Amino acid sequence: MQSKLIVPEASQPNQEGVVLRVTPESAGWSYVGYEMVKLKKGEALTRETGRLEACLVFLSGKGDVRTAEKRWTGIGQRMSVFEKTPPYSVYVPSEDSYEVVAETDVDLAVCTAPGGGEYEARLIEPGHVGVEHRGSGNMARLVHNILPESEPAHSLLVVEVFTPGGHWSSYPPHKHDRDALPEESLLEETYYYRIQPEQGFAVQRVYTDDGSLDETLCVRNGQAVLVPKGYHPVAAPAGYEVYYLNVMAGPRRTWKFYNDPHHEWLLK
Repeated sequence: MQSKLIVPEASQPNQEGVVLRVTPESAGWSYVGYEMVKLKKGEALTRETGRLEACLVFLSGKGDVRTAEKRWTGIGQRMSVFEKTPPYSVYVPSEDSYEVVAETDVDLAVCTAPGGGEYEARLIEPGHVGVEHRGSGNMARLVHNILPESEPAHSLLVVEVFTPGGHWSSYPPHKHDRDALPEESLLEETYYYRIQPEQGFAVQRVYTDDGSLDETLCVRNGQAVLVPKGYHPVAAPAGYEVYYLNVMAGPRRTWKFYNDPHHEWLLK
């Protein structure tokens, strides 16, 4: 299985507002789904979750969210991801439903993975998002842990990362493609990118120890990368700040990564 660069499906959203969609079927894997949905003020997105759980991340804009039993109004605060405040998100379990109504124009990330139905829908407020400054020097980046393994969910892990221009992220290179705990967990992963200024780009390499997968991708604003296996470092060119939203899921909900031993010395 190779990594994939996913570009927006069309210049304009479809009838549901979807501009980019990843499903397990389209990705050729088993767990992670991702959609980028753009809603104009007053527009709505209505879904049944079925066997999937969902994390709805307000990348920008404000709106109301209603599930089968709960409702939240006027959530969202940032108008751009590059305001760098933690987002509002809503966790919705499997066998539930949700409706999102846009109070302003909204960019909504719909993150999905297999659910178990054992958790309740809940609002994830900015104050409940773990803020972490990870790395040092030109490996420093800002991390928002939206749905980490310490918070309840069946499969999903969701995090967003801000990488300054000239810095590296997901670095030193690491992977999580073996179900071999406690050393390493198996997690599929999507990267959804925003670039500031928008004409910029990011560079992501995805490679394995045996060389069967070794790709270097130029990623532009609004595009996504699928990481089915291998190490997957990211570089932000000088002058361009790089944002990405990660969605991960696998057979066991824990993030245990394995560093590329050739580059692990950087941690020392």
